[in-house]
Amino acid sequence: MAHFPTNDIMTLVGPAPRFDLAESFGPDLHLHDVLGPDDIPLGYGSTAGDPGLRAIIAERNGVAPDNVVVTMGGMHALFLVAFILCDPGDEAITTAPVFPLARAALETVGAEIRTVRLNFDHRYQPDPADIRAALSVRTKLVSLASPQNPSGSAIPPETVRAILDAMREVCPDAYLLADETYREAVYGDDPAAPSLVDLGPKVVSVASLSKCHGAPGLRIGWAITRDPVLRQQLILGKFSTVISCSAVDEALACRVLRHSHRSRHDHFAACLASTAAWIRQNADRVEWVRPDAGAICCVRLHSDRFDDAAVSRFYDELASHGIRVANGTWFGDEARVFRLGFGLLPLQDLEAALAGVSAALDKESMA
Repeated sequence: MAHFPTNDIMTLVGPAPRFDLAESFGPDLHLHDVLGPDDIPLGYGSTAGDPGLRAIIAERNGVAPDNVVVTMGGMHALFLVAFILCDPGDEAITTAPVFPLARAALETVGAEIRTVRLNFDHRYQPDPADIRAALSVRTKLVSLASPQNPSGSAIPPETVRAILDAMREVCPDAYLLADETYREAVYGDDPAAPSLVDLGPKVVSVASLSKCHGAPGLRIGWAITRDPVLRQQLILGKFSTVISCSAVDEALACRVLRHSHRSRHDHFAACLASTAAWIRQNADRVEWVRPDAGAICCVRLHSDRFDDAAVSRFYDELASHGIRVANGTWFGDEARVFRLGFGLLPLQDLEAALAGVSAALDKESMA
């Protein structure tokens, strides 16, 4: 019997704390925000995805609609890519820290995983030389995220180009998977970075409605590839697992993506500014990696103020205040680092929650 790996992030689906700073998305949309008067047929949809929805996704990513395959959430896309490209024993490269379910998709299909460590002090940026050292002729997939989860740090295109150059030399049949779930979760007037799928035919982009767009309850994601053979396998894989997505979900997804995101981007900007101010106020005890996009960032407790015991007590003290953050160990990082989700709560509640985090810092700091 195959076994899916366990991970601590499953606590997110348990009882909610008063202030949830562990979540990685912004406020949820409600049905009345997108519901329209049109009648929606409840038959089977197209396995590749509704043509109108694929056209909208394609336009936002600078590709043709035929390059898009709609999936049942981003995890479905991650799993299909791993299942198609990695036979048991094939090598796949990913990073640590990383969103645990992205790694789980590789583990579940039996890939041998080579892990490249990313460093807080280098803003969690992958070094192309480290990726190259991990490549071999058996490498079939390099799985990265930009912006990353848990840090919100984006990978510059020149870094991705250097990685692709190394892959062409060492493992020319391998693909680079770019999880771009947070790409459009920008702050205020900031423009969204172009999709990395434009950097070459071996780049596959995956994203969903969940993090940027406030609609995780609509189980809609997508994979984008310019490789017609891989696209056909993605369609066959989807047909063999779920046949098609819900017609209702796809119709509502079209409305979500046509919906103006300006108020959401303004909310993220205000919450980011509040978080930055809190970091400055507590700079003697914490530091952070300022995110490039997304509703998340990584915060680190200073080692000269928090030993291992104090770190553990800090998390316990947060829980006593009804506050939850995402322990760095969930993602393969050290416990001294935690992911702070600043985008979910209303600004007033975020500031109250950060005050509670300050109180926990006051109590548990060694100095």
